[in-house]
Amino acid sequence: MIRSTRDLWSGLIYICFGATAIILGRDYGMGTALKMGAAYFPTLLGWLLVLIGAIALVRAFVAQSAPIGSFSIKGLTIVVGSVLLFGLIVRGAGMAIALPLLVVVSALASSRFRWTPTLLMAAGLTVFCVLVFLKGLGIPLPIVGPWLVG
Repeated sequence: MIRSTRDLWSGLIYICFGATAIILGRDYGMGTALKMGAAYFPTLLGWLLVLIGAIALVRAFVAQSAPIGSFSIKGLTIVVGSVLLFGLIVRGAGMAIALPLLVVVSALASSRFRWTPTLLMAAGLTVFCVLVFLKGLGIPLPIVGPWLVG
């Protein structure tokens, strides 16, 4: 009956993450599109994830796809470790150090890792996040943290 286990599992994962965001967002104020509350973006993103998951679930019963490949515990460990590292150092080192480090370390999990695209992605993502989240939205994180400034 299930024609694509890959779509089945990815759909379930998307739905679980989306539902979690929606449930956690209920404790915060929603606001409006012009004056967004703390729950607005997580709830919107949660519903989009649920929609993507539902589409993937339908595809699991309709379309045939390649089977799921082998599980890479090394890659998973590196990616999770990079996120934990980011969380541990972002307040002390700042976004300008923590975010490129997150990108580079997590990219090392790939068997197709190359330095040039990774460094370009790290630089571009850092500039984008500093402009949008720190400057635009006013999130209280340092660009360069106290560990480096003194």
